[in-house]
Parts: sequence; structure tokens; C-alpha cells
Amino acid sequence: RERTDALDSLGNTTAATGKGMAIASAALTALALVAAYRDKIVSLGATLDLTLMNPRVIVGLFVGAMLPSVFSALTMQAVGRSAGSVVEEVRRQFREVKGLMEGKGEADYKRCVEIVTLAAQKEMLLPSLLAILAPLVCGVVLGPEGVLGLLIGSLVAGFVLAVSMANAGGAWDNAKKYIEEGHHGGKGSDSHKAAVVGDTVGDPFKDTSGPSLNILLKLMSVVSIVFAAVILQLSLFK
Repeated sequence: RERTDALDSLGNTTAATGKGMAIASAALTALALVAAYRDKIVSLGATLDLTLMNPRVIVGLFVGAMLPSVFSALTMQAVGRSAGSVVEEVRRQFREVKGLMEGKGEADYKRCVEIVTLAAQKEMLLPSLLAILAPLVCGVVLGPEGVLGLLIGSLVAGFVLAVSMANAGGAWDNAKKYIEEGHHGGKGSDSHKAAVVGDTVGDPFKDTSGPSLNILLKLMSVVSIVFAAVILQLSLFK
């Protein structure tokens, strides 16, 4: 256990470093896609006012800065609900499967796999729709300048949030292992209880919400480019 915990801690640190590189790569890709969206809008004959004195750009920036936090909240809640479903299923099997508590019965592993597989697909519907619909709705309400503000705002806020999640999640996981080794009171102490809570939040931080922000940033930019003509046509601001 001591050796595997040490390897796990090292893996968390290595993964946090690697995720930082992945996030930086996603940010550069999203930035290039934002430039491609601007060129696409201009090629369609539109005139863009991208100064910070344009209220549509400012509103787009605020909405875009909010989206990564909303998206992360949705994905973290999805993880919590999925984990809760598995816990309830495990408790049901302990109650109903004879001999399981004594190690003599056979658990229904397929049911647990089925629960998490269905949850992985079902729970991502709302976050996926958010990433697809946000640029379209923003384009209709605020025009193409608002979409550019949305993309830049989400890029800046999402990059910082993703890096924070990757590092904080790994740090909280390692903190729990550090305390379980006997530091700061060891297992059962108040420090250990706090570290368990931190690890519970940290796992979806570093394994779900943080990495999924990479997809959010790129997907919104791609949707904006694909539907640039639609945004121009339906926009309330011609």
C-alpha cells in the first residue's frame, strides 16, 4: 500500500503537469479558431466593431467568462449523481445478495458497469447542449461581435479554471495520502476528515471538469465557425 500510494501521488503530479500542457494546447487551438471565426464573418460581408466600447462585446465577454464555471458545475454534479447511483446499487446488493457481506456471494458487477456507462452518456447531454447552443443564442441576441466576446471570455476564464482544477485536484488527493501516512494527526483526525472532503471534490476536479473544459473551448469555437452564416442571418443586430 505504501508503494502504490507513492506511485499514485507521483502519478497525480505527473498528470497535473501533462494536463497543463493539454490545456495550453487547447487554448492555442481555440485562439486560432476564434481568428478563423472572425475571418469567416468578414468574408461573409459583415463589418465588425471589436473595440471594448462596443457593449455587445462586453456582454459577450461576461457571458463567456461565466460559461466555464457553469459547465464545470454541471459536470461535477453529474459525477456526484453517478457515484451516488453506484453507492445505492452496492448497498442494494449487500442487502439482497446472500453471503456477499461474508465474501461467499457473487456480486453483480455488470449492473454497476451499466449504471456508470448510461450515466456517462445521459449526464453529458445538458453540458453538451450548453456548449453547442451558447454561441448560437449569443449570436442571435448579441450579433457576431457578441459571439467573439463570448469566445474570448470563455477562453480566458476557462484556461485559468482548467489549470486551477488540474493542480488543485491533484494536490488535494496527495494531501489526503500525506495525512494518512501519519502527518497532522493521521487517519481519523479532523485534518483527515477535511482531506477526505477535499479529495472527494478533487477527483472530479482533475479527472472530469478540468479536462472537459478543453473540449468546451474548442467546441464552441467550431460551432461558431460552422454556423457563422446562420448567426449573421438571424442576428437581431444587422
